[in-house]
Amino acid sequence: MPRFLLSRSFARYLVACALAAGAAWAQAGVGFAQLPGLEQDGPVTVFYPTQAQDEPVRRGPFTLQLASQAQPVRGNGRLVVVSHGSGGNPWVHTELARTLVGAGFMIAMPEHHADNSYDGSNSGPDSWKLRPGEVSRAIDAVAKDTRFAPLLGFEKVGVFGQSAGGHTALTLAGGRWSPGRFRQHCEAHLEEDFASCAGLYAALHGNAFDGLKKKVALAVIRYRFDDDALVGHDDPRIAAAVAGVPSAADFDFASLAAPRIPLGLVTAGRDKWLVPRFHGERVLQACRPRCELIAHLPTGGHSILLSPPPPPPMEMLGAIERDLLGDPPGFDRAALPEVDRRIAAFFRQHLLP
Repeated sequence: MPRFLLSRSFARYLVACALAAGAAWAQAGVGFAQLPGLEQDGPVTVFYPTQAQDEPVRRGPFTLQLASQAQPVRGNGRLVVVSHGSGGNPWVHTELARTLVGAGFMIAMPEHHADNSYDGSNSGPDSWKLRPGEVSRAIDAVAKDTRFAPLLGFEKVGVFGQSAGGHTALTLAGGRWSPGRFRQHCEAHLEEDFASCAGLYAALHGNAFDGLKKKVALAVIRYRFDDDALVGHDDPRIAAAVAGVPSAADFDFASLAAPRIPLGLVTAGRDKWLVPRFHGERVLQACRPRCELIAHLPTGGHSILLSPPPPPPMEMLGAIERDLLGDPPGFDRAALPEVDRRIAAFFRQHLLP
């Protein structure tokens, strides 16, 4: 199992786990339902405590153990919104949702517009502008549902995000960013952080085509991302945030020096897609001691927090996709349940009375 590097007192984690073990609600399974999004948003998937038993549920390529449309029961009265990464969906965060539900939370996962597994046509900064508002409207959608609203208090809501979802979490924690800063980062560090700047469909291979790839990438970036106005989003209901392997190079890091709410980070030492020194590590440098490193996985890659991971056979994927979806050699996924428990403990510490 990879070694964890932790901030803050381990005793607080043990206390939170003890509280979770002594929870009074009766939960047999993990319920799930989908709500229509508001203002033409995509659906919001909700996971919640229930006394019903889990059964096999097929969603896309995944077979999951869930209690579909089961009657909810009250947990700890708090909601956590999960923001998926680019090209993501709710199902790759089911194990985190299971851990959070086991700790008493209800979970809401909005489908981010044009940046999900069904439609990836508008990822990057254009999507990052929309995502925080989609998180706020996901809270509203749950608050309007007569099954769930009576079981929750909405004055303290948590948010977790992975990758582009981590960018969303940083924004909701008070960070400010701009497309222009994304352009400036890529102009300065294109080769070093090429995957972040150019996306999934290109890679540098040290051959004669690299120069052309960099030239084309810079031309597209300069054309699309010329707006230097800082972007933010404030929702006073959000009271704690966790950013996992976040996309962050486009932030004004001074805006993260004193996050408006408790902020936790999960980082990976072998992330090829968001090079840590420009993203997660850079956030930690900016926000410490006002933020908390929940866990650092030295041998982890970019997709360590996808659990269950996308299931297609790796031999059917190209080299770029294997780098994104595959775990680095030596990484042990047996470490991930502990990461999920630490995330749950962070939210218990900061969201419960």
